[in-house]
Amino acid sequence: MFKLFSRNTAITTKELENDLFNKTVLDVRTPGEYRTGHISNAKNIPLDKIAAYAGPAEIPVYVICQSGMRSKRAAGILKRKGYTAINVRGGMSQWTGTIKGGK
Repeated sequence: MFKLFSRNTAITTKELENDLFNKTVLDVRTPGEYRTGHISNAKNIPLDKIAAYAGPAEIPVYVICQSGMRSKRAAGILKRKGYTAINVRGGMSQWTGTIKGGK
């Protein structure tokens, strides 16, 4: 059955933090935002470059931004490319885990 509209899969920042081990995390913020602090294993691929992502299609990707809006758009783009993309609701503004970089 063809679905005209499909909802993006999403998790909370707490759910990601509780099970962060061995996950592919894509941070779609700008490089400047990424440098202010990011999840240690997150790879920075800004939203305007996400369509060029070429990771393994069989590995789910968790997409995060500052608030969850850009990551929702990025997850949609990745899903159309055949990836299992999970949006991290609330983004870095809700992240309470450790971060790398920043002040």
